[in-house]
Amino acid sequence: MKFESDYIEKLAKIIADNGLTEISLEDGEQAITIRKDLPEVNMVAAPAVQAAAPVASQTPQAAAPQAPAAKEAEVKGKPITSPMVGTFYAASSPDAAPFVEVGSTVAVGDVVCIIEAMKLMNEIKSEQAGKVVQICVKNGDPIEFGQVLMYVE
Repeated sequence: MKFESDYIEKLAKIIADNGLTEISLEDGEQAITIRKDLPEVNMVAAPAVQAAAPVASQTPQAAAPQAPAAKEAEVKGKPITSPMVGTFYAASSPDAAPFVEVGSTVAVGDVVCIIEAMKLMNEIKSEQAGKVVQICVKNGDPIEFGQVLMYVE
């Protein structure tokens, strides 16, 4: 099968209609990946919304709203955020070693996790080099768009 322009346009429409950011297909020795670039504004605004969610869920306790804010201030490094809604996986399979752990060194382009969205496994790659200082989600956790997955400094 040759990837023709009509086929590629249909894949792009699937991405747009379903709110996806990436789709990859393979046919024998041919492979195609189509990515939708996200505006930086959304990625910057989304983590602030996510950071507010735990505070709101802990309002019955008087001191709870201050504790997460203090912890957030202690976090060093740049966040790696989720470009989509899905399920976080730290490794390529249940019996495989995680892509990264706290203390791991990553380079730009290294795969740091997988997010499953609509039965598609999307590799999330680091956009910065450094050391993983915190992993904010657990294997199998459902995640939201813009949610901080980990911090790299």
